[in-house]
Amino acid sequence: MKTITTLALALAAGVAFAAESRIELKRDDAAGRMQVVIEGKEALVYLYGKDLEMAHYFPVLSPSGKPMTIQKTQPYPHHRSFWFADTVEFAGKKISFYSAYYSGPDKKNPGPPFRDHIRHVEFLPDRMKGRQAETGMKLVWETEKTPVIDELRTMRIVALGKGEYLLDLHFTLTASHGDVKFVSDAVHYGWPFLRMDPAFTPTTGGTLTNSEGKTGQKETCMLPARWVDYSNTVKGATEGLAVFQHPDFQKSPKWLTRDYGTFGPRRPDEQSGKPFVLNKGDSLKQRVGILVHTGDVKSGKVEERYQQYVAGKL
Repeated sequence: MKTITTLALALAAGVAFAAESRIELKRDDAAGRMQVVIEGKEALVYLYGKDLEMAHYFPVLSPSGKPMTIQKTQPYPHHRSFWFADTVEFAGKKISFYSAYYSGPDKKNPGPPFRDHIRHVEFLPDRMKGRQAETGMKLVWETEKTPVIDELRTMRIVALGKGEYLLDLHFTLTASHGDVKFVSDAVHYGWPFLRMDPAFTPTTGGTLTNSEGKTGQKETCMLPARWVDYSNTVKGATEGLAVFQHPDFQKSPKWLTRDYGTFGPRRPDEQSGKPFVLNKGDSLKQRVGILVHTGDVKSGKVEERYQQYVAGKL
């Protein structure tokens, strides 16, 4: 069944937008994709098809329509553009949802059906408020059809004009089915992950910058920051993507960063790179903002917009 929800946007927070400004959420359940259209242009797509090893977001497009993330690449074909996964132990078994791509019947030629996967269950009702739209998803992390973790995501989409936008995402993981031990190592996890398209990375002349003014992997990886940004000039347009860590959940986490484009915030030190148990019924939560902007980290006003985001003004 295919459904389309159109959310018309007008005025919010005293900022005027053109009459044509709007957000559309175009869902195609048969194909397993929800397209987010802002001001008549595709901005990103949420993929949730039954044959996927995990629901994820791809593509994430720049204001001028360029792909900012990459879905599948060598030498790490399990990377999924913008995704949320981890490695756990449940009922005495280690399960790497991070590596679920390799859990199919043929490890040399990975493909469905996947033993381990993060499966989309249902959407929550959409809501519209001024220049914003909000939707949500229920998911289940499961192995061999045995549920391990229930996940709730909410996504608030803010149209900023001229193709720029902000995603405000809440992730809640709940150990509904029994105790879950998180065994992520010190290297292979972000909370969540993003994998930038090479065109926006330092490997092709782009700039990786954090909130402390540091640049590049060596100066930013495993160091605390409030946000991290990747920007570059591609085919004449300077654009970038920043991830904001919301201080209600962590003020300045340490970050996974790579010059080739993978990055994401870590959990607090006591839950980062060392085992810990989420007891049955308990939850882990995270909140991040994703800013897709024109300009570089300065002309794109990344710090200013971070301050607006944490103050509830964006």
